[in-house]
Amino acid sequence: MFTEIISNLLNNLFDSFAGGLWTFGFKAGDLSLILNDADDYNVIIQVGENNNTKEFRAHSVILRARSPYFKGALSSCWITKKNDMIIFNKSNITPNVFDMILRYIYTGELNLTKQSCEDILGLLIASDELLIEELCNYIQDYLIVKPNKWIKNNFTLIFRTAFKLTGCKKLQDYCFESICKNFDSFITTNDFLSLDKDILYELLKRDDLQIEEVVAWDYLIKWGIEQTPSLGNENNDRTKWNNENYESLKKTLNQFIPLIRFVDIFSDKFFDKVQPYKNIIPDQIYKEFEDFYNNNKYTLSKTKILPPRIGNFESEIIKPKLVNIIINWIDRKDYYTINDSRYRFNLIYRSSLDGISKESFKIKCKGQVESLVLIKVERSNKIFGGYSSIGLNLDENDMDSNDHEKFYYSSDNFIFSFENNEDIQNMKISRIINHYKAIYNHSSTGFNFGFNSLFITFVSGKQYLYAHNESHNYEDNLNTNEIYVIEEIETFNVTKE
Repeated sequence: MFTEIISNLLNNLFDSFAGGLWTFGFKAGDLSLILNDADDYNVIIQVGENNNTKEFRAHSVILRARSPYFKGALSSCWITKKNDMIIFNKSNITPNVFDMILRYIYTGELNLTKQSCEDILGLLIASDELLIEELCNYIQDYLIVKPNKWIKNNFTLIFRTAFKLTGCKKLQDYCFESICKNFDSFITTNDFLSLDKDILYELLKRDDLQIEEVVAWDYLIKWGIEQTPSLGNENNDRTKWNNENYESLKKTLNQFIPLIRFVDIFSDKFFDKVQPYKNIIPDQIYKEFEDFYNNNKYTLSKTKILPPRIGNFESEIIKPKLVNIIINWIDRKDYYTINDSRYRFNLIYRSSLDGISKESFKIKCKGQVESLVLIKVERSNKIFGGYSSIGLNLDENDMDSNDHEKFYYSSDNFIFSFENNEDIQNMKISRIINHYKAIYNHSSTGFNFGFNSLFITFVSGKQYLYAHNESHNYEDNLNTNEIYVIEEIETFNVTKE
């Protein structure tokens, strides 16, 4: 019972720790004295291996309070005791790294600026293993916010390390996004050909990967050959391959082939780069994209081929794959063709950055510019949005001087909703019916589709979304009497390449 009380007290102390000071007048240095000088320790931790080893003395109650790992480990059969002293071995952690961990456990302090990058990476691995979540998060932030030459030169090593750690999602996401923005440069490095298959799979799966698809295909083949022992240097001439060689490469690349967006490869490149490897592509997939080139289209609902990548889409509200659905809605079709228009989405307004107010929205989103707006609401996963070929907030100088309002014409506008940021099954779309009332401009609203079909308004510092379609200027597929409090708004200018 005493141990549990002390454990809870220590947790509360460290939770309230800020800027090196605690409640009750304690300071970070107070526990460092216990760590350095006290003779009442009851744990000896042996760390390191070979010629780089060291013993550390600690207190089990503090270790248990600060680390769920130690809470379990020091109460289990993993430990040995000698003269009532707990002896614990951690050979996979170096003495320098464990010294940082132990001081952080006792004081809550850490200065990474004086540490080598190798030790910082070792500290990340150890903090993940020891389940010290706040330390793991701090190191990830440090690697993301303060990259130096060593970090840049060892990016792949850091990425591979983070990918294997369950508590490093923040760093994983940062690495994935960085590579997706510069994939052309990444695949030409020597690191690419030795890339772990799980990392490559996650990269090729992403919709925001910015690369020509034929280049992705070309380097996937090179990676596959490198990963297939029977296709080594003495047998890398494809003209001399037999069926067994193709079968070996097919086995290596089996899970990756469906991730290639063949619809993004033009016919001349397809016959030059893809067709020679027909034998490694599953029959169903090859037949489908062969039909695609012969018929110049394929139907989304039936296809096994993935749609084109959307490229760089800077939304924190929806995932890129939903943008392909929105593009199809813009083009009024449920299939892709070789001659599809390609779109760019330029983020011009994000409420969390630009301020969520009528004034900030109107300033950022003003003018007759083809636009897409996305809205995330509070206490729900639901996403609302609208597309306007004429803009969201037109020139107020053009409005009636008496009542500060005006309607604008468009035959292309629509509003929509997704159940969550990955929804591809339950989305709803309502297209404009009364073309002459597609957009309603009023001084009191940020945007307004069809006179209250979908609009935002601002009251007493709060921002609300309405989607009740009482005027019926849009189709009635998207309507609700619920009034939503807005969490985030994003607006994009839409341009066709």
